[in-house]
Parts: sequence; structure tokens; C-alpha cells
Amino acid sequence: MKKFLLLLMLLTGFVTKAQIPNTLSAADKVYGLSKFWQEANYNFVYLDKVDRTKWDNAYREAINIVQHTKNDYEYYRELQKFCALLNDGHTNIYFPKSIDTLLYNDMFGKYRIFLSNIDNKAIVTRTNLSIKDEVPVGSEIIEVNGQPTADYLKQHVLPYISSSTDYVLMDWAVSNMLKGLKGEKYDITYRTPKGKVKALTLTHDKTAEKEVFPSVEKRELLTLKWYPDQTAHLALNGFHDPKINELFLEKLPELRKAKVLIIDLRSNGGGSTTIGREILDYLSPDTLLYGSKNSTRQHLASYKAWGAFTAPKDTVDNAWAAKSLNAFQDRLMHEFDYSPAQNKVKQNDKVIVPTAILIGHNTASAAEDFLIYADNQKHMTKIGENSFGSTGQPFIFDLPGGGGARICTKKDTYPDGREFVGYGVKPDIEVKRTLQDYIQKKDPVLERALKHLKGQKLASK
Repeated sequence: MKKFLLLLMLLTGFVTKAQIPNTLSAADKVYGLSKFWQEANYNFVYLDKVDRTKWDNAYREAINIVQHTKNDYEYYRELQKFCALLNDGHTNIYFPKSIDTLLYNDMFGKYRIFLSNIDNKAIVTRTNLSIKDEVPVGSEIIEVNGQPTADYLKQHVLPYISSSTDYVLMDWAVSNMLKGLKGEKYDITYRTPKGKVKALTLTHDKTAEKEVFPSVEKRELLTLKWYPDQTAHLALNGFHDPKINELFLEKLPELRKAKVLIIDLRSNGGGSTTIGREILDYLSPDTLLYGSKNSTRQHLASYKAWGAFTAPKDTVDNAWAAKSLNAFQDRLMHEFDYSPAQNKVKQNDKVIVPTAILIGHNTASAAEDFLIYADNQKHMTKIGENSFGSTGQPFIFDLPGGGGARICTKKDTYPDGREFVGYGVKPDIEVKRTLQDYIQKKDPVLERALKHLKGQKLASK
């Protein structure tokens, strides 16, 4: 009957929170919550950074809350809120497909509106073509459902997002600020770039119009463009597909003509660390490349038991006591064997020229691992904004009702122990895109890289 009801709602094209089936029993809901809490306690590599009292109290409160959720959507929202307390970009709760397909983000029937975080403001950075004059690019959403945007985000959006860094948290909050079920309404007030304040009611529904403004180029896995003075712009837009290595090798003969090089990682959300490093092999003169150091939590039950009777003073010059106390405090770590990667590419096959690496908040995971390998390359300069600030090996598991979760199990640092998870890899030259840049369709990061590399060429003459 519940499946029939869901099908009926899909056919009629209207869904409300009250109509979403409540397929899970109270016991199932508590089990799913407890499963996540248990796996986080056992596997989350950054548990030492968590306020354990607050975490456990939140679990106890959630036991009661989840049992009284009215439907599967509300239940998974509560799980997301609980997960967000861990503040990690590789630790997440995922909706069941049956719910995910009912959610809309930027579509409101006649209107299609894309939002971006610019200076902690919710800015319209793209619309469907027919409304570009009604809701101009650069407009700021200043109220949502009668609340100032900052208050709305704080109450209804931010608490449900898992992120390792504050800036990515705000990016995601703004871009998903109006995400909701089909038929859900939002009364917004916005200020246009010319200062006019307007009101609009948006209702989630599919937008038939395909054209958007500004138009979007299809993002290929790899692209190579040329600028004056033999300046090559190589965009590496993902390390999730090994095909990018083939594409790179196809472009390599042309790339050797470059006097200076721009590597653009701003749209690279990661994938395989090895895929990225194999490209870097051709761009580094070194025979050894030093990547991130890795560790994970270690579980030794007897040591944990002994640690319950161990005081900090007992650990002085006593390795056994120190190990026991760390086990009891869930701080016992296993350090993976570390050795640099061998770069076997012949020097004559490499492209070693002044290089700018463009990075930003969407440079994530394996793309950040690429940056760690490239950290000591003297001919490379990072330009842009801090990277995503999260990487690691997630443990993935199922939850009741068809949803899922993942928990980060591996800690990555620079070879010397410096942390970048929670902070991001910092650029050597910081450049931020402003509201006027969006309105004028300018790319200040790329412009700064071109200027920097021109200076490098002049200095080398």
C-alpha cells in the first residue's frame, strides 16, 4: 500500500512532507541511528577532535527524536543533523533513492535559480534564460520565508551539512539553501545588482526550459587551451576515471611546446590518488615524490581495558602504560608504512616549465593529495583559494530504508605531519572571485596566473 501511495504521488506530480511514506518502524529508526553512532565510535579517525560528552548526549536525545519522526524524509534529516556534529567532509548520511528523486534544488517550474556563496552572501549566479532580467545574475537573496537569509541558513540548513571546513560548509549551505520536496514553497526577497528589492514565491517543480544564463560549457575530463606566448592551460577535472591518464598522454606531445603551464584543479573533486600522481610524474623533475602520510585508529581490547586503570602520570617513561591509556581514550593510532613514490618517467619526456596550479574550494580529496605531492616543487605556484580540506578512506555501509552512510577511517597529513584536513591546502597567492567578477564574467584566478607566469618568463630572460 505504501509503495502504491508513493507511485500515486509521483504520477500526480505533487509531494508534501506529510505524504511521504513512513516505512520504518520505531525500532528500525533507533537501529539505524545506533548503527551510525556505533560505527563512528569504532571507526571515525578524528574521534579525538569530537566533544564526546556532547556527542553522546546528542545520541541519547536523538533516540527519542527519531522514533517520533513522521516519515522517512524527516528521519534521514535527523540522521544528517546527527552526522554533521562530526564536522567531516568524508563522513555523510545519504537519502534512500526513493526520497532523493523527490528532492529539487534549483528548479521551480518557470524559474531555475542557482545560488553561490560570495562573501557569505547567497548570490544568484545562474538562471534559466527567460528570467535573466527578472532575477538578474548578481542578485542577493536577503530573506527566506520571512527570515533574514543568515538566520534561515543557521536554523534550517547549516545544522544538516557535514563539512571539515567552515568555508565549504557555507558554500554548500548557500547552494542548497532552497533544496526541498516537489511542491514545497519558498517566499524569497532579493536585491538586484541595481539595488531594487523584489519579492518572489518559488514552488519546486520541474523546469522544462533547458537554456541557462550564463551558458555552461560541457565540462570534459581534460581540456587543453592555449594563451599567448605559448602558455598552456591544462584543466584536470577529476581523478575518478583512469581515462584522464590516456587523454593526458595524447596531449603530451602538444604540451611540450609550452613555455609556461597552468594546471587547473578548481573543478577536480578527487578520485584516485594514483591517477593524479601518474600525471604529476611528467610535470616534476624529481625521481621521488613525497605524498601524504596516513594513519588509522587501532583497536586492542585488552589495552583499552588496562587503560581504564591507567592515569596520565603512569605513562611517564612507560610505553605500555601510554599505549593502554591511548587505547582507553580511543587515541591509539596505527601509522601506515611510508615511502615516497618512484617517478620513473624519463627526464626527456617531462614538461618542466614555470607552472601555476589553480585551486579552490572544490579542489578535493585525491586532488588535494596531488597538491601534497606537488608541495615541494619549486617551479610550481598555487593560486586561488583554500582547497576543500577533506580527504581519507571512507567506510561505507547501508542504513534501514535504503539509505546509506560513510565514515572517514584514514587520516592524511603532509609528510612532515602538518594537517590540511579541516584547513585546506593554502594557495601561495590568494585570489578570490568577487560579485563583480561573476557579473562581468571575469576569472580573476586565471588572470592572476597569466600575470604571474608572464613575470616568471621575464625573470628567466
